[in-house]
Amino acid sequence: MTMRNSRAKDRSTATERLVFLAICIATLLFAVITPPFQSPDENQHYMKALHLARGHVLAEQRGRDVGAELPRDALDLYDRDFPAEEPGVPKRFDPAMLGPSWRADTGRPGTGFGLFPNIANYAPTMYAPQALGIALGEWSGLPRLGGFYLGRLVNLSLSLLLLALAMRLMPFGRIALLAIAALPTFSHQIGSNSPDAIINGLGFVALALALRFGQGTARRGGTAAIMIVTPLLALAKGVYLPLMAAGLRWPTDRRDRRPWILIGAMALGTVAFVLWMKANGGTQALYSITSRKTGESVMTAPLADQLGVILGDPVGYTRILISSMIERGPVYALQIVGRFGWNTILLPLLAYPLAALMLGAAILSGADARFGLLQRLWWLAVAAGCAVLVETACYLIGTPYGADYIQGVQGRYFLPALPLVLLALMPAGAVPHAEKMFKWSALLLLAIGLVTALDSFWIHGFTSVDGMPPHSSLIRALFLPSPRW
Repeated sequence: MTMRNSRAKDRSTATERLVFLAICIATLLFAVITPPFQSPDENQHYMKALHLARGHVLAEQRGRDVGAELPRDALDLYDRDFPAEEPGVPKRFDPAMLGPSWRADTGRPGTGFGLFPNIANYAPTMYAPQALGIALGEWSGLPRLGGFYLGRLVNLSLSLLLLALAMRLMPFGRIALLAIAALPTFSHQIGSNSPDAIINGLGFVALALALRFGQGTARRGGTAAIMIVTPLLALAKGVYLPLMAAGLRWPTDRRDRRPWILIGAMALGTVAFVLWMKANGGTQALYSITSRKTGESVMTAPLADQLGVILGDPVGYTRILISSMIERGPVYALQIVGRFGWNTILLPLLAYPLAALMLGAAILSGADARFGLLQRLWWLAVAAGCAVLVETACYLIGTPYGADYIQGVQGRYFLPALPLVLLALMPAGAVPHAEKMFKWSALLLLAIGLVTALDSFWIHGFTSVDGMPPHSSLIRALFLPSPRW
C-alpha cells in the first residue's frame, strides 16, 4: 500500500467512525424522543416481549383473539396512558403525560388479555433483548413505563453492537452498510421495542459473514459462525435467508467446499424455521385489517387458502406482485428514508433527495474491490429475491383472500437487503470527494430526522392520517415536516 493509499484509508476509517457515532447518538435520541407506542405495532411488540419476560414463549388463542394474560398496569400503559389516536384527530404529546404514567401502576391491580395477533408466531429470539430490559425493570422495582424504556435501551444497544460487528466482518464496501444504517428509518425503528433491531442487525451480520466466507477471507471459526447466524436469521425473518446466497461463488476446484457450506447453512436455517413453526402449533392468527384499496375492514386469509390462489394461477399472481410493487414503489421509498409514528409523519420533502444524494455518494465512495458483471447481477438477483419473498409473505398472511393487490408491506422491510444493492452498483475505487459528500449528507439527514420527530411528536403535533404534499404551499412542504403543511 502506498503512502497516498494509506492516507485515503485512514480518512475512510475516520468517516466511518464519525457516521457510526452519529447513528448511535441518533438512535438513542430517537428512543427518547419517540413517545411510547409511536413506532409501528410497538404496542404488540411490547406485550410479546413482556410475555417472554414473564417466562412464557407461546401465545394463547381465545376464539379469534390471540395474545396472553398480562398485568393490567402494563396493558393500561397503552390503552389509557398512550392510546392510539383517532384518524384525523390532532395529537401532541406533553412531557407532563410521563409523570402520571410513571406513578400509576399501584392503582391498576389484576390482569387482562393482551392482544398481539400480528406477531403471535414470531420467534422469541426476536424479543430477547426487549424482554431482558423489561425484566430488569421489574427486578429493579421500576414502574411499567421504566421497563418499557429499558426494553428500548437494551434492544437498540444489541442492534448497534450487531451493526459494529457487521462493519468489522465486512470484507469490502463497509459504507454500503453504513449508508443504509444512516437512514432515519433505521435509527427510529431500532430505537423502539420493535424486533426490527434484531432483524436488521442479524441481516447485516449474516450478509457480511456470507460475503467474507465467499471471498475466502473468513478466519478460523468461519464455518461455525455461518452455521450459528443463519438459523438465527431464519428465525428472525425467513424471507431474508437468501441473503446468505450473496456469498456463493462457482467452486474454484473440487476441494472448494464453501458453496456447499453456505447451501447447507441455508438448509439448516430452513429447518430451524419449520421446527419453530411446528413447535408454535403451526397455526395462523387471522386478524382484521383496513383494505388499502377500498378502505373497508376485512379479514386476512388462511395461509393455505391464499397459497392455493398463488399455485392455482402463478402468472396471475406474478401480475399482482409486479403491479403492487410498482404502485407502492413511491411509498416504499418514503418509508425507507424516514416516515415516523404509525407511518404518517413525513420529513421535509427536500430530505428525500438529500437521502438519494447520500446513497449515491456512498456508492461512489467505492468498494475497494473489483467485481465482474455476473457477480453484480447475482447480488441484484439475491436482493430482488428477498423483496419478492417479503411481498409474497405479506400476501399469504396479511392480505384478504384472493385480493388483486398485496397488503401490509412497508419500506423498512427491505432494509436488510439494500446494502447488497449498493454493493452491486459500487465502482472499485472512490470518486474524488464522494466520501466527504456521504459524510456530511448522512449527518444532515439524521439531524433533520431528529428535528422532525421532536417537532411532530412534542411541539407542533400530528394526525394519524397520511399527509400528502399540499398544492397551495409547496415551499412549506419542501422545508417543513408534514404536520406543518
